[in-house]
Amino acid sequence: MQIRWRRAAVAAVGTLVLGLLSVLPASPAAAATGQISGLAGKCVDVAGAGTANGTAVQLYDCNGTPAQQWNVGADGTIRALGKCLDVTGNSTASGAQLQLWDCTGGPNQQWVVTAARDIVNPQADKCADVTGNNSANSTRLQIWTCTGGANQKWTAPATGGGGTPSGFVVSEAQFNQMFPNRNSFYTYSGLTAALGAYPAFTTTGSDTVRKQEAAAFLANVNHETGGLVYVVEQNTANYPTYCDWSQSYGCPAGQAAYYGRGPIQLSWNFNYKAAGDALGIDLLGNPWLVQNDSAVAWKTGLWYWNTQSGPGTMTPHNAMVNSAGFGQTIRSINGSLECDGRNPAQVQSRVDAYQRFTSILGVTPGANLYC
Repeated sequence: MQIRWRRAAVAAVGTLVLGLLSVLPASPAAAATGQISGLAGKCVDVAGAGTANGTAVQLYDCNGTPAQQWNVGADGTIRALGKCLDVTGNSTASGAQLQLWDCTGGPNQQWVVTAARDIVNPQADKCADVTGNNSANSTRLQIWTCTGGANQKWTAPATGGGGTPSGFVVSEAQFNQMFPNRNSFYTYSGLTAALGAYPAFTTTGSDTVRKQEAAAFLANVNHETGGLVYVVEQNTANYPTYCDWSQSYGCPAGQAAYYGRGPIQLSWNFNYKAAGDALGIDLLGNPWLVQNDSAVAWKTGLWYWNTQSGPGTMTPHNAMVNSAGFGQTIRSINGSLECDGRNPAQVQSRVDAYQRFTSILGVTPGANLYC
């Protein structure tokens, strides 16, 4: 199977990303409130019940006070006392401490509670962590590389947006049903850890629209990767062709380093540069992250879905939330090769997957399925 990548328009990516973040609602669209407990049965706590920006977030004996009542929202925020759980200084470094701060919608205030009981900051791709594995009262919380250790495991209130532990409208069981033969690289936890990078994805509109968008994204991903089987482009002869030396930054990882990878088969040096800049990850210098880190791979797929129109006239996200229909997502991903009668069999393959996935999610596929 040869999977090809369309040269995407990359102008104004930063503006698009900031635009998405700016439309975060003032309060979570769907949420659950309660204590978050972890190491030694202790709770995530706001020191002294303070509401000043910069107040420490710590581990403490569970006591049921407002300082331990956390609102876990489907918009990706975790809130207490009217403010947001925040990574100090917008840092992505291990050891950056957690604090309370005014809610800004920034990526350092985005969290994903996974089915594995991790609380992940997608921007840093790191977990909420009890410093030094120390269960003493007042031990600060920080972010750290996810290890699976007890000091990174949390029991949090289930979010809204479909009732899954992550708040994603697709449950892990439904994901597994959609991709029974998937490569183990494409983990459900990797996908849910990536969701905070684009908080409008599958959280916009009615429950039906949110599920239709999830089904549309996953149906296109299914087509691009042969059912989440392929992590990298299979035709290795193409690898040296994806370096555009006319770009001022060139190809620092090498002539043949920018081949198709991940759920949307990201390729070309300029696309790695644009996606990396938008996500705060050096993908131009280290494109191998897309094939070695499941969350990074999923983030590149979400980057394209939410910010790029490719050969179409709108982003796939906008096509689904504005009722343009599934056919326009095909046009934006590969319309120049498939739409307007160019390859109806490929279009039908995508539509078949979309209809199958909407059935699994219990929603109608809507109108305008073809391009």
